[in-house]
Amino acid sequence: QVQLVESGGGLVQAGGSLRLSCAASGRTFSGAAMGWFRQAPGKEREFVASINWSGRRTYYADSVKGRFTISRDNAKNTVYLQMNSLKPEDTDVYYCAAGGAIATMKSEYAYWGQGTQVTVSS
Repeated sequence: QVQLVESGGGLVQAGGSLRLSCAASGRTFSGAAMGWFRQAPGKEREFVASINWSGRRTYYADSVKGRFTISRDNAKNTVYLQMNSLKPEDTDVYYCAAGGAIATMKSEYAYWGQGTQVTVSS
């Protein structure tokens, strides 16, 4: 089992920045690929970014490429999502996920956090 707890969400103006954190506990974190997804009410959960176990490989959704950065600190069992140049359309609940290999599909992730709300005002 892996337990994931997200933090860092909140309300920010368009153009601003937020950094989300996801603290992991339980099974070995350092061997897991990690991902961030987001979901609006009534919509499918969509991929945002993912990172492999070493941090050397990352994937991003086209909608966030160049604005968001995923990183991890295996010594702290934590993965981060730095979000810059935020837009109102980035408003969603953001979820952290853990899986066996870096992937963009939510079905590849076995463990999920409870989510943290990000609201970007115009």
